[in-house]
Amino acid sequence: MSENRTHTLKSLLLAACLSAVVFTSVRAQLELPREGFFDVRSAATTMIAGVHELEARLQLILSAEALDALNSGVPLTIELNLEVIRVRGLWLDAVEAELTVTYELEYRPLSQRYIVRNLNSGDENSFSTLYSALNNLGRIQGLPVIDDALLNPGSAYRMRLRALLSTRQYPAPLRILFFWRSQWQLKSDWYEWTLER
Repeated sequence: MSENRTHTLKSLLLAACLSAVVFTSVRAQLELPREGFFDVRSAATTMIAGVHELEARLQLILSAEALDALNSGVPLTIELNLEVIRVRGLWLDAVEAELTVTYELEYRPLSQRYIVRNLNSGDENSFSTLYSALNNLGRIQGLPVIDDALLNPGSAYRMRLRALLSTRQYPAPLRILFFWRSQWQLKSDWYEWTLER
């Protein structure tokens, strides 16, 4: 079987699985669906050896549809978006640097384990409960953001952070479907703070 045909078959199987999850969850909406909620509770940076490192606490609650998909074997992708913004007074502030940290959350039914994988670094952790996995995702510690030498010594900076459930990894028809479904639109507000130097 050619590589293109294998890739197409995998995409079709994923699309069928996700479609089944989405349409079966419509019945659950007739009851009281579980609403998802992403929130950045706190965030700050500390400079260690010339590098600004992030400490943050997030609250990540999956919606009923996202949870059904996860438990059906569909990996979820959670992104952290960070921006370093130079304060320019009379001019519009300028985004000096952007960083996206991407995590994959997967459930393995055979072992009944939840896997959290950092797609940037390749680090992987295993958890026995969804609560433990989401709690781990929500505790960001010592994440390097930017080297202070890259910043203008005479400028003031602020940072902002948000968390979101990404659907970019799914086939285009499903992305369009998810765009119209509020249970897949999980995104926190931006959380801003001053970058201490």
